[in-house]
Amino acid sequence: MFGVLNLNKPEGVTSRQVVNRVKRLVHPVKLGHTGTLDPMATGVLPVCLGRATRLIPLLQKASKVYEAEFILGQTSNTDDCTGDVISTEGVMPVPTEHVTAALTAFQGKITQVPPDFSAVKVNGQRAYARARRGEDFELREKTVCINSIELLEYSWPTIRLRVTCGSGTYIRSIARDLGASLGCGGLMSDLVRTATSGLQLQNSVDPETLTAANLQSLIVNPVSLVTDQLDVLHRCSDEDQVLVSRGRTITNLQSSEDGATVGFLSSDGATLLALGEVAGSMLQPRSVFI
Repeated sequence: MFGVLNLNKPEGVTSRQVVNRVKRLVHPVKLGHTGTLDPMATGVLPVCLGRATRLIPLLQKASKVYEAEFILGQTSNTDDCTGDVISTEGVMPVPTEHVTAALTAFQGKITQVPPDFSAVKVNGQRAYARARRGEDFELREKTVCINSIELLEYSWPTIRLRVTCGSGTYIRSIARDLGASLGCGGLMSDLVRTATSGLQLQNSVDPETLTAANLQSLIVNPVSLVTDQLDVLHRCSDEDQVLVSRGRTITNLQSSEDGATVGFLSSDGATLLALGEVAGSMLQPRSVFI
């Protein structure tokens, strides 16, 4: 097996539980997912199979699209509705124009502090484990990239947004920080990942419908997922394919910068043979799939 499953993670289960369901069907094939969704979140969860697990670092760099619901006038220790929710007393409804203006600060490269209940490690331990034990600790802020943030609907106290962002972004932190900037508090009440790594929600599959009989037919060809992530695509001749299969360099016939990422394709462009990089006048395979 070599490819990616586009699964629609249901609410109330962990990403690991979804992966484990697939694992029972494909064992001993290696597999892994490209980005954790919180148990309350739903949506696109790419699961890579076989040698496609080597694509995970590349696919993780792809932008992600979320549709999120925030509730203003409330805060919680988890920054979402699953935690200990506290309503802010005496808060007046915030005008739409104030919300729109505040959202502009959450576009581009921004810094955010991950939620205390997150998988970030603190001195070798997950933050959520320390938070559950009631320990005091402080998480460092990190830089993330928000490509766009669009207000879909607003009726106090509920906001619906579409967020396109880079990897490592915590939508819960946006809810918390937006509420703080408006002076009323905020938390996330719903989250759906609608797209990532070239996969769309409308084409995703319910993990409960997977069987040993239909799984192979649902695997997505990696070629369609990595094309936009690579600098150079090289279609290999029969001779090139033999060299690539052995990890040998081939002549670079394109004008490209040293170190640029390369996808080695079959002569018809239908199969991803390897990933690599430009090395001067040569193309060097680094991760071979054939």
